[in-house]
Amino acid sequence: MKRIALLSQRLANQIAAGEVVERPASVVKELLENSVDAGAARIDVEIEQGGSKLIRIRDDGQGINKEDLALALSRHATSKIADLDDLENIASLGFRGEALASISSVSRLLLASRSVDATDSGGWQVEAAGQEMTPTLAPAAHPQGTTVEVRDLFFNTPARKKFLRTENTEFGRIDEVVKRLALSRFELAFSLRHNQRTVHQLQAAQSIQEKQRRIGLVCGPAFLEHAVYIDIEASGLRLWGWVCLPTFSRSQPDLQYFYVNGRVIRDKLVSHAVKQAYRDVLFHGRHPAFVLYLELQPALVDVNVHPTKHEVRFRDQRLVHDFLFRSLHKALADVRPADHMETPAAAVESSIASPDGAGSPVQQVPLGLRLDESTGELYAPPDVPSSFAGSGSAAGRGYAGANIATTGADRGGWRQAATPGAGSLADQSALYQRLSEDAEVPPLGYALAQLHGVYILAQNQHGLIVVDMHAAHERITYEHMKSASDSQSIKAQPLLVPISIAVSQAEAECAEAQANELATLGFEIARVADESVIVRQVPSILARADIEQLVRDVLADVREHGRSERISAYRDELLSTMACHGSVRANRQLSVAEMNALLRDMERTERSGQCNHGRPTWVYQSMSDLDKLFLRGQ
Repeated sequence: MKRIALLSQRLANQIAAGEVVERPASVVKELLENSVDAGAARIDVEIEQGGSKLIRIRDDGQGINKEDLALALSRHATSKIADLDDLENIASLGFRGEALASISSVSRLLLASRSVDATDSGGWQVEAAGQEMTPTLAPAAHPQGTTVEVRDLFFNTPARKKFLRTENTEFGRIDEVVKRLALSRFELAFSLRHNQRTVHQLQAAQSIQEKQRRIGLVCGPAFLEHAVYIDIEASGLRLWGWVCLPTFSRSQPDLQYFYVNGRVIRDKLVSHAVKQAYRDVLFHGRHPAFVLYLELQPALVDVNVHPTKHEVRFRDQRLVHDFLFRSLHKALADVRPADHMETPAAAVESSIASPDGAGSPVQQVPLGLRLDESTGELYAPPDVPSSFAGSGSAAGRGYAGANIATTGADRGGWRQAATPGAGSLADQSALYQRLSEDAEVPPLGYALAQLHGVYILAQNQHGLIVVDMHAAHERITYEHMKSASDSQSIKAQPLLVPISIAVSQAEAECAEAQANELATLGFEIARVADESVIVRQVPSILARADIEQLVRDVLADVREHGRSERISAYRDELLSTMACHGSVRANRQLSVAEMNALLRDMERTERSGQCNHGRPTWVYQSMSDLDKLFLRGQ
């Protein structure tokens, strides 16, 4: 072994560069964050050859004083923090003071700036090359703000340069960095050019409509068409942004943007909360899409846990996890078919008026009605068949004098209408003629017919609705069963023979410390040794499960997130299976009144847009969409 010695400044910077500067996109990220912290209103990014030849970033921020330009290239030189109190209340994106020093150690860097309080008419610039690390100061013609040019990245570290991917791949990562920052700072204008070609030209956005326009430009118009705007505050936390419906799922998590106090992060706690919120509405193997912003006191989150600042640590992880889960769970549950029928502009206004994304309540309108041809009045026949039991619906719900409630014995199917001629073409024609004059037609409209015993065809004021009747009834039954189960406490069942489980010392300590929490889940677990626990009681609904594996999973969840959703997840899985087998099957012939009853319950039921397995329960085709199919008006 050699004697201990201090590293040279050059070598230390190149080691630091290995942590901060992984590829051109890393350089862009660090420089953009500096521009944001400088109070810029506009940032222009110019790239050549995927960033390996040139990265130029110009802003109109406060600029850097002449005396500080050379110092800015030194390690741990920053204006953003000064003492420990600042480190515990970080409000800026950058704060370590390593970026410029690390970048200049592996490139040819030019830093030009003019500060807002400069007395001379021009600016100043400083240059540094990787092998020299001795900056040279010179005057420069420069407006207020800062320009950073990074040329020949990794010119002095060829081994690092060999690991770069193709030009298009590297630029794609740069593009993603710019998009992430553009979504976090709506008040800033951004431009991005690659090889003299403009890729993005984003204007500053202030109103909700302008912000949504930027969301559409960055995430695509399809994202907005399926997104719900939310804005929820509780316990000193605020969550706002856009979350997409499960029907707009992705094969990859490539449309997931989550920000904490304006900083984009990737966090296991956040990912787990989002996954739990989408648990029983997302198709297997698919990923949700969202752009969400979490705001909380800076002292409640530690951003100084990773060199790239992609990870954070929350002081109260359980509080944050529960808030995220409940907010997203409610936002998804509150979406009703009416929210799908609005135009994008109307959806924005509705979401602003109702911040939790629930929209206006569905109007309760008459269903299963008939026309008295002698008087021209609509009436409800006395033998209108039962409705399904919607989530949270009260027994005895009436429509125009017709009592259409479902009892437990009716849930597996419906009683057929006995009235001769119910749903005849004459009745339907007259009914639709009257309803065409009524502004309160329900979102899913009224049933026209049944297709091959599988699909219900319905029309509303704007187009055609096709409903998968089994999938829809499955969701309605499932939500009703969940509501009934939630109203009861978890029942526990003692084991005839207690099970001894060998665990790690950390898991045994968790079981001992969280005994009360586990008891609320129906478990009685006692620590009997340093690395052993004994299970004496489990939730009765899980009596036939693999107890040992279940306990290990629950302890792992409690250690990681402060709580476990294994019990409710297992319960929901059982209820989902029961709902699937108890729902109406294909080739079941329904009357028009029965089909209308199903449509009305879909409008009242949470998450009715997807079945228990994440498949869509209905699709909508507007008249304009149908006209395009048949080339009408062209």
